[in-house]
Amino acid sequence: MNIISAFISSGTGLNLLYTMIIVPLILSLLLLVFPKNQYGARATVFLIAAALNLIFAIGVFGMAEMTLLIPWAGFGINLALRVYAFSKFMILAAAAVIFLVALYSVSYMKRKDYAGSFFFYFLLTVVLANGSLLANNMAVMLFFWEGLMVLLFAIIIISSKQNPRTAVKALVLNGVADLLLMLGIIATCMQAGTLMMDSIVDVPLEGLGLLGFVCMMLGAVGKAGSMPFHSWIPDAATDAPLPFMAFMPAAVEKILGLYLLTRVVLQFFDFQPGGAMSVLIMSIGAVTLVLAVSMALIQKDMKRLLSFHAISQVGYMILGIGTALPIGIVGGLFHLINNAVYKSCLFMTAGSVERQAGTTDLRKISGLGRYMPLTALGYVIAALSISGVPPFNGFFSKELVFDAALESGRIFYIAAVAGAFMTAASFLKMGHAAFFGPVRLPEGVSREEIREAPGAMVLPVLVLAAICVLFGVGNSLPIHQLQVALGGAAEGHFSGWPHSLTMVLISLAVLLLAVVNHIIGYKVTGQAVKAVDHIHYAPVLRNLYNCAEKHYFDPYDILMVFVRMYAWISYAIDRGINWIYDSLIVNVVRFCTVALHSFNTGSPTRYMVWSFMGLGFLVLLFMILV
Repeated sequence: MNIISAFISSGTGLNLLYTMIIVPLILSLLLLVFPKNQYGARATVFLIAAALNLIFAIGVFGMAEMTLLIPWAGFGINLALRVYAFSKFMILAAAAVIFLVALYSVSYMKRKDYAGSFFFYFLLTVVLANGSLLANNMAVMLFFWEGLMVLLFAIIIISSKQNPRTAVKALVLNGVADLLLMLGIIATCMQAGTLMMDSIVDVPLEGLGLLGFVCMMLGAVGKAGSMPFHSWIPDAATDAPLPFMAFMPAAVEKILGLYLLTRVVLQFFDFQPGGAMSVLIMSIGAVTLVLAVSMALIQKDMKRLLSFHAISQVGYMILGIGTALPIGIVGGLFHLINNAVYKSCLFMTAGSVERQAGTTDLRKISGLGRYMPLTALGYVIAALSISGVPPFNGFFSKELVFDAALESGRIFYIAAVAGAFMTAASFLKMGHAAFFGPVRLPEGVSREEIREAPGAMVLPVLVLAAICVLFGVGNSLPIHQLQVALGGAAEGHFSGWPHSLTMVLISLAVLLLAVVNHIIGYKVTGQAVKAVDHIHYAPVLRNLYNCAEKHYFDPYDILMVFVRMYAWISYAIDRGINWIYDSLIVNVVRFCTVALHSFNTGSPTRYMVWSFMGLGFLVLLFMILV
């Protein structure tokens, strides 16, 4: 069917597909028209764009499966967009979080001189995120995917122009992950014989197919913020605008990365539960969740603590999807949605604290709940959710992942439970230190200056907190929608409540242990912020934590060691070649000139002897060669 007839037969749906890309793009460019001092006009256009994006996403969610195909560059590279059950679910989830973060950003960014740039890059990110989720051609998907890497660099650097290291670090680590994805796409498409994503099905895990799987999988988990591509996130928490953390690492990047990982596991390759590749993915998830939450446990700054949890939580998602079991895949994706909700909420509460108190350093603040009760309420609900306390949403998605992990291997279940203990312990410390206990404020800030955050910042926090409750009590609705979205891949009848009462009791015991640990730590040290110092400074852990805090285990810093070695070797070779041409050859020629000049005595006899000797040498050489 040609393009014209396609528009005639189903014009509204097709219009929505490219509208989700074109409209945010046009409105982002419109932001550049307004002068810097017209913040209200920029903020209005920004909010309209985010609201329209959500409306379009709701429209797409109600559509039947549809494809837009426009021949473009040849060689199988066509502008192909497609919406189907799974993609429209992820598009709606992303659009909802984007709108709430946009609403929050309008108030948070009001005092920032780079607000216009942030709004512009934010909307461009929406364009590329929508394109990545709608793309039905590998080349088109890669175009949108790579564009996100550039915008990631741009958003981080606008608030830290004097210190671009974090932006460069994010660019390098994401660039490595994207390069792996590119190699994986090339190998996979060569094996499948097509670039159309809906036509790549069950590629065998051997030869080029195996290479394609490993590279695409690493590219997907890298986008999601998994180890070893993670270390830019804690740095960005310090240097980047805080709404960026609620928007990108906490939500959108995870949605994109896990969306692709799910398609890699369920559609693109012949992936089987319990196989070597399943164990590989589960291992990446388990290592990510345990090591990242271990670092979150010892942080003394709200933003850095949350950034390590943004890394750790993706470990649960990868672990669940890696099991390739229906309950694990649904659990991992449900946890993805839940994480986007409560992690965005938590970052927003940290942003509200930073705006009102001027810092997120837990050693300088305490008792803010008396002055910011709504922010504190949002924090408590989101913290209970991420810690896996029933009946909040995080409990149900974690239990699904626990169930699949236990079925796949006891070691993975133990890792997941250990992560749950440290998650609860770190949020007990953070909440107690920031919002409860005796009032303590930063130097130069009086109690009269501390008040609740503006309504535009509080509203998204409370909405997200309410969703944490709704998706917990009414967990059957999102779980059912995920099962519908995944189709046959999620066959099986299960709800959010685990089948095993023993598992629930173990989870509750772990949470109780975290509470006891916090009480003991608080009584020993007298400060909530030091409630886990007995773990931080334990005999063996002290040295490991010390090395980690000095970035000895940072993949980026390790990579930079080899880069510097390569640069030094290249420099040495370059200097060596210059020395040969600029010094050695010149000195040899000079020496030979001086030597020949010393033989130039003007004696005809000497010249004759040298001539005959040269002739004899040439004759001898000719005889040897012949």
